[in-house]
Amino acid sequence: MKRLQSAVAAAAVALAAFSSPGFAADKPSDPQIAHIAYTAGSIDIKTAKLALKKSHNKAVRAFANDMVRDHQAVNDKALALVKKLHVTPEDNATSQSLTSQADAKRADLAKLSGKAFDKAYVDNEVAFHKTVDGALETTLIPSASNGELKSLLQTGLKIFEGHLQHAEHLASELQ
Repeated sequence: MKRLQSAVAAAAVALAAFSSPGFAADKPSDPQIAHIAYTAGSIDIKTAKLALKKSHNKAVRAFANDMVRDHQAVNDKALALVKKLHVTPEDNATSQSLTSQADAKRADLAKLSGKAFDKAYVDNEVAFHKTVDGALETTLIPSASNGELKSLLQTGLKIFEGHLQHAEHLASELQ
């Protein structure tokens, strides 16, 4: 029950970041969207690297490696795109909130070990991907003005939906 509460709390925290007044009240600009998307990818990379340091579970480590590889690839494409478009990603309240909440969550995860860490990490990945996928679908993609940015976000969403399915499957195996 405590694990479920932790996963629900993580989802609520992440959802709150995407629903913050500065984010929900105003349509984010393309530079803000680029920063939010890049920040979300960076968060998952850092969390996956923690899993690679702490986990001895082969399936969890394989999943974490996938997160590093895929999120780094999308972030690299995002950096190339903003460079091509001569756009500077704009830090914003949503990016800052995501970062501070993720730092706190990683600190909590770092205190765990063994099966407790594996379960908490995977539960966090399920909650995180649900939130990010939802934000991409309902806010970031519809708000993007630039067609290339919108296309990159749509491609990222397809990849991250696969991550969610993988994380949910892994979570069910770790029960």
